[in-house]
Amino acid sequence: MERITSTRNSRVKDWAALKQKKYRDQTNLFFIEGIRLVEDALESQAPLETILVLDDLIPTGRLDRIVNGTHSLGIELIEVNQAVLEHVADTKTPQGVIAIGRQYQHNKEGLIASKTNPLYLVLDNIQDPGNLGTMIRSADAVGAAGVFVGSGSVDLYNPKVIRATMGSLFHLPVIEVSLRELFPLLRQHDVTVIGASTGAEEELYAVDLTGGTAIVIGSEAHGISGEIRQQIDKWISLPMPGKAESLNAAIASSIILYETLRQRKTKE
Repeated sequence: MERITSTRNSRVKDWAALKQKKYRDQTNLFFIEGIRLVEDALESQAPLETILVLDDLIPTGRLDRIVNGTHSLGIELIEVNQAVLEHVADTKTPQGVIAIGRQYQHNKEGLIASKTNPLYLVLDNIQDPGNLGTMIRSADAVGAAGVFVGSGSVDLYNPKVIRATMGSLFHLPVIEVSLRELFPLLRQHDVTVIGASTGAEEELYAVDLTGGTAIVIGSEAHGISGEIRQQIDKWISLPMPGKAESLNAAIASSIILYETLRQRKTKE
């Protein structure tokens, strides 16, 4: 096992640079922090290239599953000290393991063409990393066929987004797309585009969501953008008999996704 102990090492500098979007875009790489997340990535056979492990933890056995997983999958394993780990990490107190992986290259045309009666989550200008990660996690939980993240949203491979997905990024296709190109493709495959808006007259529970459905959620501050609004087939709102003016975007998407799941399970 190779060992690196200097923060001046050229590879360490390259890994640390992945905290910035421009370097992630240039290299098509991203990194994953934390024992549980890295274990999940290995179990899901995510496209990992290198795993950095803290030298102090190797003798304790806490990283045995990760060490064994790298051997079986042919992933490079490098031992590092605390200084190197902290230099590369995005968190203030890294857990002792960081994985470097290749960004997913999902094909939206192939995904859409292969699904029957699918449920998709479509996200327009979602800015908060925690919200984006939570939305992906909820879509994974209900068994959605995929998530489409429109340009203008926070970077899918932002380290905070990766942590917030809690591993769901490794379980279902999540694709960054131009929404203008996406909607015609969805309609070609009989998918109804449904937008969520507080001003819509038709409430969520009155709408049939059992057919091919794409749920569109807009930004936390402004909702679905003007250009995208023209592409919506049907609008729905969440009933709010209380005094709250609106819901957090991640909470709203979770409610809609679970109502869709409820309807589909009832119909079975």
